[in-house]
Amino acid sequence: MSGTQNGRSPRSVALVGPYSSGKSTLFEALMEAAGTPVKRPADPRNRPATTEVRLGHCSYLGDAWTVLDCPGSVEFAYETASALAMVDLAVVVCEPAPARALTVAPILKQLADDGVPHMLFINKIDTLEGSVSDTLAALQGFAGSPLVLRQVPIMDGEAVSGYVDVVSERAYRYRKGQASELMQIPSEMHDDEQDALNKLVEVLADHDDALLEKVLEDVKPTTAEIYGDLRKDLAAGAVIEVLLGSAENSGGVRRLWKALRHDTPMAAETAARKTIDAEGAPLAQVFKTVHAGHTGKLSYARIWRGSIKDGATLGGTRLGGIYRMPGGELAKVTDAAEGDVVALGRLDGVPTGATVSPAATPEQLAFPAAPQPVYSLAIATSDHKDDAKLSGALQKQREADPTLSMEQQQDTSETVLHGQGEMHLISTVDRLSKDYGLKVTTHKPQVAFKETIRRAVHEHGRLKKQSGGHGQFADVKIDIKPRPRGEGFEFIDKIVGGSVPRNFIPAVAEAAEESAKKGPFGFPVVDISVTLVDGGFHSVDSSDMAFKTATSVAMREGLAKAEPILLEPVDHVTISVPNEFTPRAQRLLTGRRGQILGFAEKEGWPGWDDVVALVPEAELHDLIIELRSQTLGLGTYRRKFDHLAESRAEMKRGAA
Repeated sequence: MSGTQNGRSPRSVALVGPYSSGKSTLFEALMEAAGTPVKRPADPRNRPATTEVRLGHCSYLGDAWTVLDCPGSVEFAYETASALAMVDLAVVVCEPAPARALTVAPILKQLADDGVPHMLFINKIDTLEGSVSDTLAALQGFAGSPLVLRQVPIMDGEAVSGYVDVVSERAYRYRKGQASELMQIPSEMHDDEQDALNKLVEVLADHDDALLEKVLEDVKPTTAEIYGDLRKDLAAGAVIEVLLGSAENSGGVRRLWKALRHDTPMAAETAARKTIDAEGAPLAQVFKTVHAGHTGKLSYARIWRGSIKDGATLGGTRLGGIYRMPGGELAKVTDAAEGDVVALGRLDGVPTGATVSPAATPEQLAFPAAPQPVYSLAIATSDHKDDAKLSGALQKQREADPTLSMEQQQDTSETVLHGQGEMHLISTVDRLSKDYGLKVTTHKPQVAFKETIRRAVHEHGRLKKQSGGHGQFADVKIDIKPRPRGEGFEFIDKIVGGSVPRNFIPAVAEAAEESAKKGPFGFPVVDISVTLVDGGFHSVDSSDMAFKTATSVAMREGLAKAEPILLEPVDHVTISVPNEFTPRAQRLLTGRRGQILGFAEKEGWPGWDDVVALVPEAELHDLIIELRSQTLGLGTYRRKFDHLAESRAEMKRGAA
């Protein structure tokens, strides 16, 4: 059966926020409060970091819900972005610490840019130091809309013991592991509660002329009017509600549920916001792909229109099962209704982000683009017999994770895995072991150094062998000279008078170019010109192979005499950081042989800077790790190849 209840379509909510804010604990507390508990770790302090979206289906006061627990690590931000494209509302989970407000900034900006309605849940309120107003002021600096406080904390000495609900004007005392208990509003709290209510109403009045008139006439609006405006303005992104609680102790969790139930837009409203036609064939969008053992490929999708039954044909493929996740475990159902978030079985050939329908050509909905990789590892099997198996496993991993990419490096003969950080690639390697039984090794990828030469040389290569019967003979004289950077390899034929017959000249050209693939230092030689100026031949003993051998000898000896130099790739790098970390970013770049080109405010990101530099590729392997460690995990960078430059690294002749 589908998740539709009370005649209302299922709604979905994403829990987002920075690492360690307590999203997973809140997810578990919400599911437990809804009567569908999920497994909690025995010791919350040893909770593993969330690396992928976790789904839970439940019902609260008769309404069907999907709650999506999203990763907090920036390395898995694409998982979060994909989930946010599917939901009706996001709950931004943060800590009651003004110093940590900056870590919420990218999430708040993403939600504002994407037009996703959202509210704030200040978690761990029992650890509050200072005041909620300080935290609120710090967060407001990064929010795209006014923050409106729904609850005022009740203090018992230095500790928060409960809250006053600003709109209903009721007070509640926290009870660990239980629903909060109704209590009288403490007399000393009346002024704070009224002040918070007045501020909330003033913000709402900015978008409601009738409410503004009441404010100007000093007429108190009804609770129903306030609730109505709150819901309308939240859906429009005009305000951001702020609630308080402690997920670990179940404090404020049921009040959050009630706010979600009242204020979360309906699935049809979200579809309209995305300009999805209400009429037409059933329509679903895949936002996550997994390859599970016994069920095979699963495509997690939101049903935007109509209903889908098991066995239907979607995207040209017959559906092989529909699954919901009560308690976080897969449970097969017969159909999925509009608004449902479900796992669809065996949609072969349907990638993450695709829109599917029984219709032949369904409309394609927008989906987040995968970010550029920022970290790489070379990967190899412990046993070469598993190479084909590794290739197939990585193909499935890339299908499940569009931020993962693989490259076969021609110059270094390495298979290189690219991703979003060290943890991202380590988790990928762990999956290869756990899901596919593959033993692999990883190491820092080799840099694709090149070589070139400083001066021109003239070289003579000669082959003369006689061992009975036909012998081998070839004689070549070549000029090798440098070319401007970026001009590549060039072969010129200047033979006159037939000293080298025309039919052997292609063999000379081929051998010259082949010899340039490995210079004196063991790397490809670039930007050189090889000119065949003279030579000799034997009418019987000369052959293509003889001329190739003679040319190879001349190239090897000539390149060694031409003052060879090592070239390293240099990238154009742009680091993006909050401007308070700009000096750190500059020091980080200069400490890696970077040439700073300048910095400026990041377009569309007030308070952030882009620092631009030219940096040798050899210095970039762990840049993202150090950058994140120095910027509260917020710094990121993008790069592109710029040019080859003479390397200052030690050059060793014959290096492999």
